[in-house]
Amino acid sequence: MKKILTDSYRFIFLIGFSFVAQSQSLEMISSPIVFQGDEKKAYRDPAVLYHQGRFHLFFTMVKTENEKIFSYTAYSQSDDLIHWSEERILTPKDQSLNFSSPGNIIFFQGEWILCLQTYPRPNHTTDQEVRYGNRNARLYTMRSKDLKSWSLPTLLKVKGNDIAESDMGRMIDPYLLEDIEEPGKWWCFYKQNGVSMSYSYNLIDWTFFGSKRSGENVCVLKENGEYIMFHSPSNGIGIKRSKDLVEWSDWGDLITLNQKQWSWAKGRVSAGTVVDLRADEKWGKYLMFFHGSGPKTEGEGDFDKNASLGIAWSDDLVHWEWPKN
Repeated sequence: MKKILTDSYRFIFLIGFSFVAQSQSLEMISSPIVFQGDEKKAYRDPAVLYHQGRFHLFFTMVKTENEKIFSYTAYSQSDDLIHWSEERILTPKDQSLNFSSPGNIIFFQGEWILCLQTYPRPNHTTDQEVRYGNRNARLYTMRSKDLKSWSLPTLLKVKGNDIAESDMGRMIDPYLLEDIEEPGKWWCFYKQNGVSMSYSYNLIDWTFFGSKRSGENVCVLKENGEYIMFHSPSNGIGIKRSKDLVEWSDWGDLITLNQKQWSWAKGRVSAGTVVDLRADEKWGKYLMFFHGSGPKTEGEGDFDKNASLGIAWSDDLVHWEWPKN
């Protein structure tokens, strides 16, 4: 009897310790801002990989350099969501390309694959009004063996090999996901006519599938045989659900977090990417990374500046929390 009671208390202690450790991990984060923009810099479009206890965060970095505006894909990592490594730019300085908006990172045939876009804005300077990427925006992938050294970007021909690059149309915000029912079949979601979808078995040869009404910066999770899509309308983050990638239904309320109280995100909350870490002993939540711009709206000027990356978490995708300071 004594041994049974001892084992029971040990079990209760371990469960309680696990819960406290999980709570403390998130409660120790002092600010909802992960990286804060300013008058010369903007952080946008986060993509996150959680691998072997480490967060690998990829994002768009917009920098004003000698009155010219450049976009890059950059990277940082953290083990505790508090201390982040120095930002590292992964892509070249070129306004005619502006590699940016990383979607996600997958592991495929022994390599890490990062999908991203170009966002061409040739000769874009600070004395101009906000200018968005032109019609030459396309999708790309980069490859790595170690998440440190990356290949040069390679064009994703998501409309099919028989469609010339010049005829592909403007497309941004890619996201890669393996099919629920058919392992080895990969989907690419991207913004064109809402959200468009193409599929491939080798990430090289693609077949166009169709388009559905949606906002931008799509992120898609798989859960209980269902696809859960996060997307960004004009403000906030919406959720859609589907069992077959054909019929999508809106679900839940628009997520705006604490936008009304955050001057740094008052202009727009957008580009939410979600990782499901509910089964992880340390974190035990859905974690959302997003960007907020403000205090002005993006149209008023806080697009290439004053945009910051933020973090929030949830147990159910309905009720969200964030650092309170």
